[in-house]
Amino acid sequence: MFDTGGMGLPAGHASTLPDNPSAEGPAPAPHSLAEAARRARTGAPAGERTLPVSPALADLLPDGLRRGSTVGVAGPGARSLALALIAEATATGSWAAVVGDPDLGFAAAAEVGVALARLAVVDLSGPTASRQWGAVVSALVGGLDLVLVAPRRQVRAADARRLAARARERGSVLIRIGDAPWPDRPDLELALGGATWEGPEDGYGRLRCRRAEVVATGRGRNARERRVLLLLPDARGVPSLP
Repeated sequence: MFDTGGMGLPAGHASTLPDNPSAEGPAPAPHSLAEAARRARTGAPAGERTLPVSPALADLLPDGLRRGSTVGVAGPGARSLALALIAEATATGSWAAVVGDPDLGFAAAAEVGVALARLAVVDLSGPTASRQWGAVVSALVGGLDLVLVAPRRQVRAADARRLAARARERGSVLIRIGDAPWPDRPDLELALGGATWEGPEDGYGRLRCRRAEVVATGRGRNARERRVLLLLPDARGVPSLP
């Protein structure tokens, strides 16, 4: 279970991501990673230096998502924020993939505006998953604009360096979701914390939204710390409190 819906920026104000997701429904899954790569990059020329983000995220990423970069998203609500980061790019033609996140919900992705027709989901499980992980992610980074990974095991330093180099070479954006250790510091780190839920009154009712602060830090042009208040409304399926 995770939060979905709009987000508000800056602190003390509330605006929302578009509540109307892409009209495109889920497309048949590509027959192979090669087919997904062949169909990728149809709407976003590789020569562009950034990928667009929703206007609601402009204070967080004023220049958009920089191609060739690595991004880490951690803390409560990390998956929702990561999906929101890729929504505008997929809506304007970019392809994305999510690797190793069995808890991902298609409805939640659509609610934050992700174009499901351009989202590939790769479930890596089983005894050989750890050996396949690096090769699979590398293939996706080589062909798609955005790759989200949710590693459940320690990633080897050699794999992390190889994937970062691959992203720089191909102009892709590699986004790590969750708090699992990562050998190298990403170019941009987004850490969510201090969430406050709203909705129930006198202990009853549905959880409608929560406010959470995100702290953005990183390397190079991202070295300056930024703090922004996000509004993460209406977690679908959250039961009423007793």
